[in-house]
Amino acid sequence: MSRVFVDADACPVKAEALRVAERHGAEVMYVANGGLRPVEHPLARMVYVPEGPDEADKWIAERAGPGDVVVTADIPLAAKCVAAGAAVLNHTGEPFTQANIGQKLATRDLMADLRAADPFRQGGGRAFSKADRARFLDALECALRAAAR
Repeated sequence: MSRVFVDADACPVKAEALRVAERHGAEVMYVANGGLRPVEHPLARMVYVPEGPDEADKWIAERAGPGDVVVTADIPLAAKCVAAGAAVLNHTGEPFTQANIGQKLATRDLMADLRAADPFRQGGGRAFSKADRARFLDALECALRAAAR
């Protein structure tokens, strides 16, 4: 049976992940440092890791593998999970794959360098939209179908 690992601290699609996973009978593990409201569902499991940088990421990376789906916006975590054979999606449904993870890591590092060089650099990503939510639902459905094969 597939498992869905959700890097849950700032994930806007927690409920959607459970809704799709339920159709496939997949267990969903919400991994966070705390502060999440418990989810009462037989397929949902709340995993609270110790406080500290990247503790949730470490927990997920140690367990995710082939047949699993990981939902995260954290690119280094995505790279570890892709290397372990898991399917990885961000919250807009964009997949992280062997083919694109190197470019994603390089872009992340470049942007970190640009922000460090210009402390007044403002801005961020665009707002999360209904279209993003719909793309995520479709991508997770496809990922869980593929994992079942």
